[in-house]
Amino acid sequence: MTVLEILNRTKVFFEKKGVPDARLDAEYIISYGLGMKNRMDLYLNFEKPLTAAELDTLRPLVARRANREPLQHIIGDTSFRGHIIKCDTRALVPRPETEELVDMAKKSLEGVTAPFIVEVGTGTGAIAIACAKEIEGAKVLATDISNDALALARENAAANGLDTNAATTSSAAAGDSNAPGEKTAGSLQFAQGDLLDAVTGDIVAKVAGASAGSAGSPTLSATSPKIDCLIANLPYIPDGEKGKLQPEVDKFDPELALYGGPDGLTLVRKMLQQTEGRMSAGAPIFLEIGSEQAPMLEAEADNYPWLEFAGSHKDFCGNVRFVSYKAK
Repeated sequence: MTVLEILNRTKVFFEKKGVPDARLDAEYIISYGLGMKNRMDLYLNFEKPLTAAELDTLRPLVARRANREPLQHIIGDTSFRGHIIKCDTRALVPRPETEELVDMAKKSLEGVTAPFIVEVGTGTGAIAIACAKEIEGAKVLATDISNDALALARENAAANGLDTNAATTSSAAAGDSNAPGEKTAGSLQFAQGDLLDAVTGDIVAKVAGASAGSAGSPTLSATSPKIDCLIANLPYIPDGEKGKLQPEVDKFDPELALYGGPDGLTLVRKMLQQTEGRMSAGAPIFLEIGSEQAPMLEAEADNYPWLEFAGSHKDFCGNVRFVSYKAK
């Protein structure tokens, strides 16, 4: 059997099992199983006969995807803004749409020196890692209530060159001057806790010291920490949707990371209440939500008089995916 024959058979098998993007997933599974550098290598090897050993390698991988195990779990990772993120059952697989939260944060923090960024519900750590690597001088604190998720996030931070135990994540020694035009590396720390309860004085002191030698944020102190940007992709699926989701989600994603109460917004509301007195003046909050939830949050904006509802935002597919607030 040739590569092309097994590819076509796998595609048909996936379609019978209801696998979305059956052809694409078949290409990923087979190229991964055969040790190819990328999917394009398949097209250069369509006529290559497969050995019995190669077929034995592919069969369990195909079976796992046919059972609707996420492709990212089988391959082991995914790309998030070009950063390779390990994926498994400890946290949700980061979605491409979520990458836009980082763009929103970057744009809002232009001109802010050493901003203190907090991400709540970090999961794999993808958003926090992207912020630490892409926003100059950022001091990033990522929190999660799940110790399992935080363990995965720390593994991903280390794999992406962010040493959360070091005094600095810069390639230069603390106190050294950067070369002309070189960006000051950001830093990343993690904390376990329920939403913003994890942002304690001890943790803030650790974050403040994580980039020794660079200019400190004027809003960051252990006694009165002020957040310059808050990002959260919290569980927002209504409890009534349990058992109705795609098998990839329903069978393999942690329930703790999915469901947010009767209308999906219980944790979002709780976190918004916790922001009182914690945000720098004008600091933005960016939240990922369900496509029907923005009107509810806008209608409830008066419940948080220290915040201004700044609007809802569509993702690159044209779906309402985010809302933003601004601290007064």
